[in-house]
Amino acid sequence: MDLVWQGLVRAFEMLLAGDPELGRITWLTLRVSGTATLVSVVLGVPTGVLLALGRFPGRRLLISLVNTGMGLPPVVVGLWVSLLLWRYGPLGFLNLMYTPAAMVIAQSVIATPVVAAFTVAGVGQLNPRLALQITAMGASRWQLYWLLVREARLSILAAVIAGFGSVVSEVGASMMVGGNVLGQTRVLTTATVMEVSKGNFDVALALSVILLALTYGVTAVLTLVQQRRRPA
Repeated sequence: MDLVWQGLVRAFEMLLAGDPELGRITWLTLRVSGTATLVSVVLGVPTGVLLALGRFPGRRLLISLVNTGMGLPPVVVGLWVSLLLWRYGPLGFLNLMYTPAAMVIAQSVIATPVVAAFTVAGVGQLNPRLALQITAMGASRWQLYWLLVREARLSILAAVIAGFGSVVSEVGASMMVGGNVLGQTRVLTTATVMEVSKGNFDVALALSVILLALTYGVTAVLTLVQQRRRPA
C-alpha cells in the first residue's frame, strides 16, 4: 500500500508541477485515441447499421466476424499494421511507421469492430414495426437509416464509449507501430510500461493514475451526453 500511496502523491506532484513532458504525452494520448475513436465511428456505425438492417447472403458470417473482431489482441493488430507500414511493406512508401498516424491506424483497427458490433446490437433491438411505419410514411432508404440511427443513439453513444475505452488503455499496438519515441509517439500507456521496465514503480503508478483520470473524464462527458438524451 505504501507504493500505491507514493504513486498517488507522485501523480499530484507531477500535475501540480506542470511537467511539460507529462502535458505532451497526455495530450498525445487524448489526440491519438480520440482520432482513432472518431475514425472507428465513421467506419463502424454505417457498417453496423447495414449489418443490422440489410438482408444479403453472408450477413450472419460478417456479423460473426465483427463480433470476433471485438476480441482482437492489440499485439496482433500491431504486428499486421507494422507489416503493412514497414519500409518494405505495401504501404511503406507513406513513411508512417513510428508516427502518431500509425498509432491512429492501429487503434482504429481495434476500435472499429467494437463500435460496429455495439451498433448492430443497438439497431437490432429497435422494434421492427418502427421501420415499417417509417417506410409507410414515404421515407427513402437513407432517411430510414438516419431515423433509425437517431432512435438507437443511446446504444451508439455506448458504442463510442466502448470504442474509446478499448484504445485509450491499449499498449501493445501503440508500442509496436509507435515505438515510444520521446517527444513524438510516447503516450501514457507506453510511458507507463517504460517506467516499469526501469523499476520506477512510483512514476509508473502516477502515470497510470493520470491515465485513469483522463479515461474517466472523457467517459464521464460521453455518459452525461448519453443520459441527457435518454427519453423521459
